[in-house]
Amino acid sequence: MEKQGEKFKPYVPSDKVVPEFTATSILLGIILAVVFGAANAYLGLRVGMTVSASIPAAVISMGILRVILKRKSILENNMVQTIGSAGEALAAGAIFTLPALFMWAAQDGTKPPSFLMITLIAICGGALGVLFMIPLRTALIVEEHGVLPFPEGQACAEVLLAGEEGGDKSKLVFSGLGISAVYKFIADGLCLFPSEIDWSIPAYPGSGIGADVLPALVGVGYICGARVSSYLLSGAVLGWFVIMPLLALIGGDAVMYPATVAFNALDSWGLWSNFIRYIGAGAVAAGGVLSLIKSLPLIVRTFSKALKGFGRSSGAVTRTERSIPLPATLIGALAITILLWLLPGLPIGLPAALIIVVFGFFFATVASRMVGLVGSSNTPISGMAIATLLIATIVLKVTGSAGSAGMTAAICIGTIICIVTSMAGDTSQDLKTGYIVGATPLYQQYGELIGVFSSGLAIAGVLYLLNSAWPYGSPQLPAPQATLMKMVVEGVMGGNLPWGLVITGAFIAVVAEIIGIPVLPFTVGLYLPIHLSMPIMIGGLIRLWIEKRRFASEERRQEVISDGILYSSGMIAGEGIVGILLAVLAAAGINLSLGGILGNWGGLAFFVALIAVMIRFMFGGKKRK
Repeated sequence: MEKQGEKFKPYVPSDKVVPEFTATSILLGIILAVVFGAANAYLGLRVGMTVSASIPAAVISMGILRVILKRKSILENNMVQTIGSAGEALAAGAIFTLPALFMWAAQDGTKPPSFLMITLIAICGGALGVLFMIPLRTALIVEEHGVLPFPEGQACAEVLLAGEEGGDKSKLVFSGLGISAVYKFIADGLCLFPSEIDWSIPAYPGSGIGADVLPALVGVGYICGARVSSYLLSGAVLGWFVIMPLLALIGGDAVMYPATVAFNALDSWGLWSNFIRYIGAGAVAAGGVLSLIKSLPLIVRTFSKALKGFGRSSGAVTRTERSIPLPATLIGALAITILLWLLPGLPIGLPAALIIVVFGFFFATVASRMVGLVGSSNTPISGMAIATLLIATIVLKVTGSAGSAGMTAAICIGTIICIVTSMAGDTSQDLKTGYIVGATPLYQQYGELIGVFSSGLAIAGVLYLLNSAWPYGSPQLPAPQATLMKMVVEGVMGGNLPWGLVITGAFIAVVAEIIGIPVLPFTVGLYLPIHLSMPIMIGGLIRLWIEKRRFASEERRQEVISDGILYSSGMIAGEGIVGILLAVLAAAGINLSLGGILGNWGGLAFFVALIAVMIRFMFGGKKRK
């Protein structure tokens, strides 16, 4: 890696022009933006986290452009992944908050948010995220090359550069996608076996154990690694094997709000839904705030540096320095802000629009730098969203916007900030990839906006489709992040939360921070059922086994690890796509269920076979060569 200040030479020189912003790359990018946006929406609503689509989009692009269409431009491949990854980023921001509006509509018997409202929020938030990132490019991407690693942007560039030698690695993504799709259809379409296996432990009342035996969760665990996966599982173990049995032991025949029956009448799921969910919510909220506080010095430095170099991206002359001009960026951001304020379909007034502008640029700056340091997956977007929601809800309540109208406005503000933050981080990663391979920033920024527009048009349909198949908050789609945001807004507006449980969770997060446990993954594990953490941990253990295993060379070890990441990305995409297909069938009233005839042990056997196939593909690199 180059040292700071050295003149970097990209793979494609600035004086060389190759196909980049072509009709083929735009069309393929739009398709991938919609597909990965839908797949990540499903994944996020099920497990509360999404994964970056940049690398799988780049690999699929190479497979189609190089192998099928015989096109050889690395910049065309880069444009496809730039547009395609925008769909995932926009979906990640939307599903963290918008399902709360659907849940309120179901509770009150009112209409859910309209297609137009969701589409406008998604497109405006996504466009603001891209525009806010543009002035930061010189300071973060160019001047700090060799200082900020941008791990996912660097990894995506390596994949694209490796593709210059051929597109064979795309076979791994497609293999994972196909096997995962078939498995998901058998599990949740035909229901040959339950996708969630579960056992109670009679000798230890209040506890329970089980796993969602699904491919996407194993893939998430493999990509995150054993360390992050272990933090998730440790939080779940605290909830399911310490707090819940303790409640069952000392609660007896007492009844405590929000439960309506005695402790000894509640099974493990009853204890989790009535008590652990609120304790976990408090822990996640406190964890997000703590992460934000720890990042304050970094935030201040980044913000001040961005303001100093605000105008440097204008007036560029070489191809690899051209960006959307700063005046156009400012006019675009101002126009979007005015639209958010004046459009009749959005419950956003002038105070809300000002909150969006201030917090939007502030958090876009924060997210772009934090993505450069730790990658998209570890950026505390939830913490930023919670902080925004708390402030926005208090402002709305003080200014008289209370009740359902105020809560709806608060969620809309939080959604836009979430999307702005997510899109700014994704844009910075993509611009870093482009900087390394020699892309034209102007075309990449156009590509990001195209990805925002195309996936923004699709996200409302995806949200409606999933909600009609499995209501948000149901076991099939628990929407954990949106449920948390909903509770935060309700708590501030109505004061109807069991604050004792929430505060208990907050102090658990404080203890985790004091003893040095990464607080966000730990508290998310406490908040989610243990059935989600178990398969994620299995994926992490597979990654750990490979990292510790003896290989003929370090190069071979890295090849197997990389193949596993590609295969895991395919598994995540495959399950997400079939999840959307099953939602279509459910909405159409088509039932293919066989009633889980193989039972828990059948599900466990299929899961073991899935893992064996995954390992077999990861170690197949020599034969493919």
